[in-house]
Amino acid sequence: MRTGPSVVGILIFLGILLLIDVYVFQGIKTLTSTAEARTRKIIHLVYWFINIGMFVWFIVLLLTFKQDGSGTRVFMTFMGIWVLFFIPKLVFATVLLGEDVYRLFRGAYGLGHNALSEDKIALGESRRRFVSGIGLLLAAVPFVGSIHGLVAGKFRFTVRRATLESPDLPDAFDGFTITQLSDIHVGSFDPDGHREEVIRAIDLANKQGSDLFVFTGDLVNNLSSEMDPWMDVFSKLKAPYGQFSILGNHDYGDYVQWPSKEAKKANLERLIGIHEQVGFKILLNEHVMLEKAGQQIALIGVEDWGKGFKEEGDIDKALIGVPDNMFKLLLSHDPSHFDEIISKHKKHIHLTLSGHTHGMQFGVEIPGIKFSPVQFRYPHWAGFYKENERHLYVNRGFGFLGFPGRVGIWPEITVITLRKKKA
Repeated sequence: MRTGPSVVGILIFLGILLLIDVYVFQGIKTLTSTAEARTRKIIHLVYWFINIGMFVWFIVLLLTFKQDGSGTRVFMTFMGIWVLFFIPKLVFATVLLGEDVYRLFRGAYGLGHNALSEDKIALGESRRRFVSGIGLLLAAVPFVGSIHGLVAGKFRFTVRRATLESPDLPDAFDGFTITQLSDIHVGSFDPDGHREEVIRAIDLANKQGSDLFVFTGDLVNNLSSEMDPWMDVFSKLKAPYGQFSILGNHDYGDYVQWPSKEAKKANLERLIGIHEQVGFKILLNEHVMLEKAGQQIALIGVEDWGKGFKEEGDIDKALIGVPDNMFKLLLSHDPSHFDEIISKHKKHIHLTLSGHTHGMQFGVEIPGIKFSPVQFRYPHWAGFYKENERHLYVNRGFGFLGFPGRVGIWPEITVITLRKKKA
């Protein structure tokens, strides 16, 4: 069983946040130094009211947190508001720190040569106000972006298309299409407030008219009961060659406290049953053969295998009975499985479909620029990749977790077309 963070760890975390708040407040004081006393006092009080209020709210949440879907959504609401203010403060603090470092070296140089005159001191104070103003303007960018991500970004469902060419693909499967969903995290969606948006996304997935639907893990945040209000919605996903799914790290219930091992096991068994109830055949270290016009390809699904997470996935077991020369399509939740095992495996697996990273739900994807902080943890974090003649596609995720929004990395519905590569 996993345990929560220690009291010491929480106190250290809160202490660091307090230091950042105090440091940022120095910049606020500089910016308001020329304002009238009443205005200055109001701004200072509002700043500390917001920050102290967030501290108190955090402590209350820790003491009253419920492990069900509603509790998770309340905590994510806090996280959304916290990020809304924290990231701009971090940007502001970084600008102030740059100015302070500059002043430190400039001051040391001045003391070593000439005493600072009153004019130079006044000029320094003016520059400090100017730099603080620049910092405030820069901080407004993530603030506005976070508001958009919280309100609209998490529902900006985007269809992304990719094509894989392979000489090993049977002729009958030339043009075969696959729609991939991943990381739904259904417990993050409000069954009342978000229902229409989720239905719209499912309808969009169905409208792609693909031959096959696959889902690559993290249906829930923790509990199988999170799916109860959504059974009818996800039952609408249909494709001529079927719907197949696998488990992700969150599906095992590892991130909550259970009264017993039996209760945790029962939750997983119920979730596996839910996959079947909504029409998805779940693959647990196994494979199925997809047949078209008398020709076949192998669809393989493994349990979660992630570097630093669970390592339940057993690709060797799943491949038993699959001919070496057959075209193979693998569903594996965490792309680190591809990095560590699949790209080097003795048997050639043509295409792996993964998710897990969410693209960190934050980044920039515009022509010529593709960046998210998650790439420092996962070299393959979103889109199409190729290693050792094996291909990987990482879906950016359907839902959200932690931060209840998406900034620059939109929720994704992937459509992949298989093409026969001519010799």
